[in-house]
Amino acid sequence: MNSGNTEPGVQFLLSLIDPGDAAAVRERLGIGVPVPVDDEQAGWRLDRLGAPRAVLLWMLERDDPDTNRVVFHRDRVDDALKRDILRGLPFGSAAGPLPVRVNCGLQWCSHREPHIPASGRGLIGGLREARTMGAARVAARAVSRPDWAAVAEADRAEPLPGFARWALGERIDCPPELRAQFGSHPKFVNRLRNAGIVEPRDYVERGRPPRDVLAVLHFGTQLFPHRVGEAAAVLAPSVRSELGTNLDAWAVLARLLRTFAGTVPELVATCGAIARGE
Repeated sequence: MNSGNTEPGVQFLLSLIDPGDAAAVRERLGIGVPVPVDDEQAGWRLDRLGAPRAVLLWMLERDDPDTNRVVFHRDRVDDALKRDILRGLPFGSAAGPLPVRVNCGLQWCSHREPHIPASGRGLIGGLREARTMGAARVAARAVSRPDWAAVAEADRAEPLPGFARWALGERIDCPPELRAQFGSHPKFVNRLRNAGIVEPRDYVERGRPPRDVLAVLHFGTQLFPHRVGEAAAVLAPSVRSELGTNLDAWAVLARLLRTFAGTVPELVATCGAIARGE
């Protein structure tokens, strides 16, 4: 393995141990330190890795205009998110409005606010009259960041139809407390997971394959570091205990990472066991 094709996943795991120990591992594996990439390149890498849709929200939560520009030009960003980005609405804790910097310098890029039709019955009325998944998704597109409180209140007063709840829950910016209000039926939870709505802990513990999960976290260190910190807190204890300063365990990891089909915790535990001869 050389520094030109270093596994981003190995680099991420190395960031969880002491820098001096990480340097010894890099020497053993024949790899260098991570090669910096700009934010646009990191966003492109996340696309290629099939990162869950939730990473788009994790990026927006930074309330950083330059990061918002990277999100705005991702293929998976729907019109509702683009509208709120163009309005300078914060997705994190910033007061807003945020500066808007979405110009990518290409003539074919449209920076106009997308047209999102509203129901003649109003926002809540449109959600209540949705009787198909398609109609519910159309109605859910009309919800903007300031509208979520009203949606939650309407659902408490009289539960919204199931299709509307599903469509709203699949919006990556649906507040977690509103999703919890919608319920925790396994079918609903699985639908959200399949739609790429995950939390960092769930992604680390259940995501597959490990090579892609760890690479997403590696590039996330610059695009959503606050969320990567949550993932690192989950992984760090096992990485330090199973791999730590054991150079043989890291060598096993470098070999297995490309093809291992389990989860990240399973990979780390397997490498530690093999190195110990278990």
